[in-house]
Amino acid sequence: MRIENIISKKSIKDVIIILIAITVIWLSTQVVFGTYNPFYVVSSGSMIPELQIFDVLVVQGSYEFSRIVIGDIIVFDKPISHDRVIVHRVDSIINNVPKIIKTKGDANKASIPGVDFPITEEEYRGKVIYTIPYVGHIIRFLAPPINYIIIGVVLTIMVYNRIKKRRK
Repeated sequence: MRIENIISKKSIKDVIIILIAITVIWLSTQVVFGTYNPFYVVSSGSMIPELQIFDVLVVQGSYEFSRIVIGDIIVFDKPISHDRVIVHRVDSIINNVPKIIKTKGDANKASIPGVDFPITEEEYRGKVIYTIPYVGHIIRFLAPPINYIIIGVVLTIMVYNRIKKRRK
């Protein structure tokens, strides 16, 4: 049996439509929230009780750094190394021109040099505008390789259903 007979044009069309829909949704969220990644999962207890581990944060990347005030919860890259994303509350404004801020996790006793400050516009990713409690458990479950397995199973089912319909 030839591959053209197994995978119909309709199956290929379905897969292309799904890929286009996912791309449009992803690009739309980037435009609406003004950032490449508007969703983050809380991975530590440094912001308890305000944020719990596995809460999903919605971040407004287009919220201007110059408008950040004490008390805002922001997402930023670890200063200097930029090797980690951190979510903490703005604790103080160190300097206004250029703006430099100091943050602190709500559960931490003090700000940690090199982690919580100095935060400049370069490190800033966005302001937390909404929290979705506990949804991070699902996202964690769907991390690779599980997500690839699910995609493979769905595509296999689609192709199988097409083959079954053709045989009838």
